[in-house]
Amino acid sequence: MDRLDSMEAFVRVAESKSFSEAARRLNLSKSVISRQVSALETDLGARLLHRTTRNLTLTEVGAAYLERCQRILADIEEANQSVSTLQATPRGKLRISAPVPFTTTHLAPALPDFLTRYPDMEIDLVLNDRFVNLVEEGFDLAIRIGKLDDSSLIARFLAPARIAAVASPDYLARHGTPAAPADLARHRCLCYSNLTSPDEWTFQAADGSRSTVKVRGRVRANNGDVLRQAAISGLGVTVLPTFIVGADLQAGTLVPVLEDYLPQTIGIYAIYPHARHLSPKVRAFVDFLADRFGPRPYWDLVE
Repeated sequence: MDRLDSMEAFVRVAESKSFSEAARRLNLSKSVISRQVSALETDLGARLLHRTTRNLTLTEVGAAYLERCQRILADIEEANQSVSTLQATPRGKLRISAPVPFTTTHLAPALPDFLTRYPDMEIDLVLNDRFVNLVEEGFDLAIRIGKLDDSSLIARFLAPARIAAVASPDYLARHGTPAAPADLARHRCLCYSNLTSPDEWTFQAADGSRSTVKVRGRVRANNGDVLRQAAISGLGVTVLPTFIVGADLQAGTLVPVLEDYLPQTIGIYAIYPHARHLSPKVRAFVDFLADRFGPRPYWDLVE
């Protein structure tokens, strides 16, 4: 048994959750892929996959082994292609999934500069606030904001996303300014409905203690720009990342509240399949975004 070939067969099966798809990607027959994976399991003395007629899932051992195999194969691929990859000119179509508010405000304005720098590149941008499956849906990369769970993907940190509780000056003049998170229970709050518990807001004090407040209000939306507009119109208090409300804070159309109890800063990431699939076009785009947004994003800079 060729161990590397069997490892690659296992990785492709695990990533695509299909022996047929793995066979297609490796240009081999399904029976060959099945024999390679079975031989690998026999050689290891451990079951890597749970197989049923309808589902294919990793065992606990398989999940751990998958991560190791991906790193090994990536190291081999990068060693083989290091010179050509670094020297290659980025070209071709780049298919990207990205969330709506961040794209319209920050990513879209960056695209002309990127395309000017790389004239052989094309961009196919799909705006969607859900977490797409990059492999199954054919994306080269995705922009994701917040907690990351999928260990089969590579995450490149692009910039911090600071969270702010904000309201309009008019709203605060009419309803008062909350001095502590508990005060929000008496305010009109604008909730982001894509969260698991949109009506529960968690804050962290300077001493590290955390408190969760049950809030309510007349507006709920699954889009941050909608909540931003509602806040500017004086409909209540909302909690949003500063890449959405940073310009409003600078202009004074929104003002921060509860600054001593801000939720934890989250991250903005570029997500792409494991490094063995990293092409010059993906590398160029990710490097471009990291340089443009950086560790101190412009939307948080005080003019």
